[in-house]
Amino acid sequence: MTHAPIDAEHVSRRWLGKATRDLPENEAEVVRSAADRRPVSEDVNETFDDHLTFGERLADRVASFGGSWPFIIAFGLFLAAWTGLNLLLRKEAFDPYPFIFLNLVLSMLAAVQAPVIMMSQNRQAARDRLDAGNDYQVNLKAEIEIMALLDKVEHLTARQEEQTELIRRLLAERER
Repeated sequence: MTHAPIDAEHVSRRWLGKATRDLPENEAEVVRSAADRRPVSEDVNETFDDHLTFGERLADRVASFGGSWPFIIAFGLFLAAWTGLNLLLRKEAFDPYPFIFLNLVLSMLAAVQAPVIMMSQNRQAARDRLDAGNDYQVNLKAEIEIMALLDKVEHLTARQEEQTELIRRLLAERER
């Protein structure tokens, strides 16, 4: 069953108490979608992922791998191999104890990895903001739809009470 669209201005004034032009754009879009009876929800992650650059996707992968158990285990094995090999080679070691070169490598890795992880976190925060905005729109539309349904139920209840009263009067007149 399809429903005819209703006036967005009426929806806006009735349920939000403001003219459509006085609403923020996201709320005005919700009012228009409620008036046209079309969905407002969307998969913001899909939209967001479609606009990522190669560098952003690479940063996300690096951050994902850098915070995983396989990375921690592989890096632990690398450190154990580095120190073990240099301790075994003693005088011929390429990085003798106290492993100054290893410290340089670790510092360089941290200097590169930290900003990459921060870029990925900033992008995740932007994605979360989009998701929260979409959730707000969906919730607002649900509230408008619920208020409209309650209004219809109240209207139907009032009509039913009128009809019940009319039936009572007709039965009372018939009994006389």
